Amino acid sequence: MTDRKKLALKPASEQGDPTENLNKKGRGWKISDKRLDELHDRAREMKRFASPAHKALAARFAKADLGRHTFKRFAVVGSAIVDFNCHTLGMAIDIFEEDDNETLATRRDKSLEAVGIKVMRIRATDILDDMDKVLERITLGMRARIGDRREAARAHREANPKQDYYQRRDQNDRPSRTNNDYSRD
Repeated sequence: MTDRKKLALKPASEQGDPTENLNKKGRGWKISDKRLDELHDRAREMKRFASPAHKALAARFAKADLGRHTFKRFAVVGSAIVDFNCHTLGMAIDIFEEDDNETLATRRDKSLEAVGIKVMRIRATDILDDMDKVLERITLGMRARIGDRREAARAHREANPKQDYYQRRDQNDRPSRTNNDYSRD
């Protein structure tokens, strides 16, 4: 009989750089289909048995009008499950419960930030005690990410002046504003 593998954290001296194993292309995480299925099953279970802080924040996100920026609950991002993920902004929110492992959370955050996903960690007690302050902090984080995206788009356009940007047309064959147009404001 073979020994079963157990999830364990190596000492910091043996870990190395968390970004060295990332492929960063396409799905980019070099995860087997079996592991990915396990992650999705775990995320489904986490949705079923969510904490009170998670339920409260999910209810506020459901009521909020965030435009095209929506947060998906318990999203699988690479080899991690984040509490809330906004794909359009490249932003994840982690609700830090009292019994969570700080070392694992820090390691996961570093690997996500290596591929351009900004992780915002919020304590569960803060959500339950002062939701308005937490929402204000999330809004400021979203505005910062929008600014980062606009600056990156502007730098890309300046670095590639000959690139032709596709312009959408509305029903009357007039150019409509695209995402690139908004970043020039």
